[in-house]
Amino acid sequence: MTCPICGRASDARYRPFCSRRCADVDLGNWLKGNYRIPAVDDDEQAPGDPPSDRDDVSSH
Repeated sequence: MTCPICGRASDARYRPFCSRRCADVDLGNWLKGNYRIPAVDDDEQAPGDPPSDRDDVSSH
């Protein structure tokens, strides 16, 4: 297994990282929000998606 930060061989003490430094770099990335998945709001519909059930809701 290689370190996901620098590509060196991982060390069992810091697995999956090779060192404390790379583990700290990864933690910093998490804390800064660098690891995020773009999301689409429920109100927005991606092109080609079928209409949702909420589109058919009528006011009474």
